[in-house]
Amino acid sequence: MPTHRRTVLKGAMGLIGVLAAGSPAWADAPRTLSLHNLHTGEALRATYFEAGQYVPDALEAMNHLLRDHRTGQSHPMAPQLLDLVTTLGHRLETGSTVQVISGYRSPASNAALHEASGGVATHSLHMQGQAMDIRIPGVELAHLQNAALGLGLGGVGYYPASDFVHVDVGRVRRW
Repeated sequence: MPTHRRTVLKGAMGLIGVLAAGSPAWADAPRTLSLHNLHTGEALRATYFEAGQYVPDALEAMNHLLRDHRTGQSHPMAPQLLDLVTTLGHRLETGSTVQVISGYRSPASNAALHEASGGVATHSLHMQGQAMDIRIPGVELAHLQNAALGLGLGGVGYYPASDFVHVDVGRVRRW
């Protein structure tokens, strides 16, 4: 007989498979995400998808929360990125608020960061609203990285010295 943990894990794996396959079952499931922007101190818990469609007001609130904290500029974030982070939380079996180090990055901010560090890509997906640098309280960084890699839904960067994992909805890769 399966344990409760195995049952929950099987359910999370099923959700991941549904998301990856684009199944109608995932299309109907409400999606709620809880984020905390560490640079602005702002937090938001919003259901950004329900009744088979993305919720424009919730997406706009997410875009604002994930804005470039250096310039104040916001940009539409890829809904697939929000889906990836939501699925990651399910896979990790945590309801914890996701701490955001970086969401959208303006071209000016990205260029300044690139100048200061060789670890910032010139054409970062942050500038397209397709990447987030995150951590989740109570989840070891290496476990977060492995869970993100296991999704196989985009790029995953591991930055233990800076205490975050980069996730994006670009091509599948790791660093």
